[in-house]
Amino acid sequence: MAAISPQATFEGDIFSAPLVHTDSNLLTCMEPDYKPFIPANSLRRMTRLLKMGLTTALQSIRDSGVEAIGPIVTGTGKGSLQDTEKFIREIEQYKETALNPTPFIQSTYNSVNGLIALQVKGTAYNNTFVHRGFSFENALLDSMMLLAEGAPNTLTGALEEMTAEHFYIKSRIGFWKSAPTDSRRLYDQLSPGSIGGEGATFFVLTGTPTPDSKAAVTGFKMLYKPTAAKVAAGLTEFKDGIDLVLTGRNGDSRYEHFYQQADALFPGVPQLSFKHLCGEHDTAGAFGMWLAAQILHTQRVPAQWFPMVKELPAVVNRVLLYNHFYGEQHTAIVLERV
Repeated sequence: MAAISPQATFEGDIFSAPLVHTDSNLLTCMEPDYKPFIPANSLRRMTRLLKMGLTTALQSIRDSGVEAIGPIVTGTGKGSLQDTEKFIREIEQYKETALNPTPFIQSTYNSVNGLIALQVKGTAYNNTFVHRGFSFENALLDSMMLLAEGAPNTLTGALEEMTAEHFYIKSRIGFWKSAPTDSRRLYDQLSPGSIGGEGATFFVLTGTPTPDSKAAVTGFKMLYKPTAAKVAAGLTEFKDGIDLVLTGRNGDSRYEHFYQQADALFPGVPQLSFKHLCGEHDTAGAFGMWLAAQILHTQRVPAQWFPMVKELPAVVNRVLLYNHFYGEQHTAIVLERV
């Protein structure tokens, strides 16, 4: 697996990397050097999201030990906003004449999947899900079904970018906090809205464990616009044997009650929240799954990322990841140590 995020998750040791924070209500990605992954002549023509998605996918394949990649399945809530905005601006600028087709081609949601397939010579099933807060989760579900049907492995990921225009539009409809908020104190300053984020996260999934496996997905549930009672019933199904709960708490007072309910359902079980690291976006759940798998694989938590947590279990065998996107799309994923 691999992740490009606002934290130093792609290169180096995450346990010594400092916590990156902001008070501008927006966390942007720390981008690596793309030259080892993408030829220079291609690099010049690619926008941020394409570079982030392709590089993360290639890194996860390199680390997986898998020789030939099977189906490629991704999720994205918005796709390449930079290309979309550029194409729309050119429609107005050139009065719908003499348009450059490249921004349109790269603005389509499946452009990253196509680039990955070309790079790795993948000719298997290739699909992108665009389902708002369920985008990554539907990609994960599709991948699990493909593995159950006999696929040798899948490359499964999520990608999201934030532009200045999109951040402004979302601020007008109440997605972000109105006052500048220090991301380190996100959970202490409850008010309407959260802080924006972005990122690209990829996993190579197999149906059975391999020597390179980091964790196993053993439980999975999605709920659309549920009542609090239905959320409680869904989480209760995974109550046994949980050593750690990882939540998508984001400081938004309008939906905090869902996370408070999760707190009450798991008394005595340590809880961590991850959106002060990656910000809120449609596919933030993928970053949460990457973090849960890191914790299970290394049996460590980056202390500098979670200074508020004093005590954690000596051994973490089972993690529950609970996340929702603005109260509509709720997901519970159980990951276990392998």
